[in-house]
Amino acid sequence: MDLRNCSKCGRVFSYKGVAVCSRCFNDDESDFSKVKEYLYDNPGASVKEVSDETGVTEKQILRYLRENRIEIREESNFFLDCERCGKPIKSGRFCDGCTMQLQKELQTAMRPRSVSKKADEDNSKIRMHIAELRKNKK
Repeated sequence: MDLRNCSKCGRVFSYKGVAVCSRCFNDDESDFSKVKEYLYDNPGASVKEVSDETGVTEKQILRYLRENRIEIREESNFFLDCERCGKPIKSGRFCDGCTMQLQKELQTAMRPRSVSKKADEDNSKIRMHIAELRKNKK
């Protein structure tokens, strides 16, 4: 069992992949529901307006934007910048261009390296040579 302190309230809890205890998690989900319902009834509301009307802090609302749980509707109203290039974005951490570039880089990094035929032949000789040395020691 992995015990940790809640990053929000400091209470000890059994860690299950979330950095906060179940009480703080439920409180956060309740706050998110308030924000979501308010935005459903008042599309295009500002962060300050949502915060004032729901009691949810602006910091939490910005976190919901970063987590891609809500999105800024107006084209000219950006609060967030791409963490990679600095371009204004509506939600999340990266703009579409940087997201695609990061995906390509990850795919390239995950792709197995192609080994030349000569290197394969050299490696097989080395392995056979080592195996022969082990046989001779017995």
